[in-house]
Amino acid sequence: MSCFTLNTGFSPALRRPLTLRPSKYYACVNVDMRANQKPPSVHGKTSEEIIADEKKFIVGTYARAPVVLSSGKGCKLYDVEGREYLDLTSGIGVTALGHGDPDWVRAVTHHADVLTHVSNIYYSLPQVELAKRLVSVSFADRVFFCNSGTEANEAAIKFSRKFQRFSRPDDTNLPVEFIAFKNCFHGRTMGALALTSKEHYRSPFEPVMPGVTFLEYGNIQASVEMIRSGKIAAVFVEPIQGEGGVYSATKEFLQSLRTACDDAGCLLVFDEVQCGLGRTGYLWAHEAYGVFPDIMTLAKPLAGGLPIGAALVTERVAKAINPGEHGSTFAGSPFVCNAGIAVLDKISNPSFLASVSEKGQYFKQLLVEKLGGNSHVKDIRGVGLIIGIELDVSASPLVDACRKSGLLILTAGKGNVVRIVPPLIVSKQELEVAVEIMTDCLPVLDQASSK
Repeated sequence: MSCFTLNTGFSPALRRPLTLRPSKYYACVNVDMRANQKPPSVHGKTSEEIIADEKKFIVGTYARAPVVLSSGKGCKLYDVEGREYLDLTSGIGVTALGHGDPDWVRAVTHHADVLTHVSNIYYSLPQVELAKRLVSVSFADRVFFCNSGTEANEAAIKFSRKFQRFSRPDDTNLPVEFIAFKNCFHGRTMGALALTSKEHYRSPFEPVMPGVTFLEYGNIQASVEMIRSGKIAAVFVEPIQGEGGVYSATKEFLQSLRTACDDAGCLLVFDEVQCGLGRTGYLWAHEAYGVFPDIMTLAKPLAGGLPIGAALVTERVAKAINPGEHGSTFAGSPFVCNAGIAVLDKISNPSFLASVSEKGQYFKQLLVEKLGGNSHVKDIRGVGLIIGIELDVSASPLVDACRKSGLLILTAGKGNVVRIVPPLIVSKQELEVAVEIMTDCLPVLDQASSK
């Protein structure tokens, strides 16, 4: 006899198919299952068959969880066998409006039928309109579009170097180096990779771009001294480190960077690829600090799941850049930018942002009440709907157990932090279900620590 996940009936509280999962609240479904037998796939192939094909045909750059997802709606995802999962990953912070948001769907289907791509040889209206909206709700004067977060950071690297050359035309010893911070993540292309602190990301591809110094996140004295050296073209910092373990900067730290950069003539770059666009309950994470950058990089949620990135810059940075000095074939297509307009219009609504803040506070309080007393839980931190749960053991057993019980969450930091970045539309009821599942799964940490 064996237990398996089964959709049966409806939960009156959630108005959704009820997914049975092994726990103290649900009895095991008494079904005779032969060894290795799985429910039939609604797509004709089982998860095992699809996973086998992936291993055969796709370059092995990912250590994937053994789930084949086929559809989604709101904060729910479904695998090819029809099992339901509560998604608190939002595609690593991408699907901020959940899956299948009707306004996003209308924007995408409309422009798929009207115009998808023309390249940046020509003008297109959605690109200009999205740029206008981004400028109107930010510190920035101009926008450069690209296709991902790492490309946005590559643009920021190039713009910073060019700014120094433009602003110091007679200087033969230009500042060309960069400061980044420990536990940071800025991307996987060669320039952004050089700004990413984890050695296991960089070491297989060295030598990477030289001239990057990694300082302790939050160390004001070391940062100011390095900026004053006269060697620094720009400082890259995440107001909230996502992959690094969900660490938030202090206002004093960011303000010290701003002041020192102004004094030295170098640029301050905020990487808000993960923490921006409503994730914290503010449209931009740095708004909570009252400190503003020269360049801000964006990506993940901006087009609701379609590939886009952006570097937002002040006019003095934009003046340094000439036609032909940077570009992209695919960036800023009318198709993707029309989706971006739908996303930005919804997320930038003050009532939407207020709801994110309220749900974030409620969620964090629930986590503290239900998980905070566990001996393996060392800290619960974050703001809005980016939350980190630091453990004294690896987070992987808890993440795996939650997945088997129908909840998708992530790891971060050194593998000992549970990272939770749900769609911003998540309901309080769904957050309660998530906390219940995590609470039920906590005993796996005792098993992991005893090994």
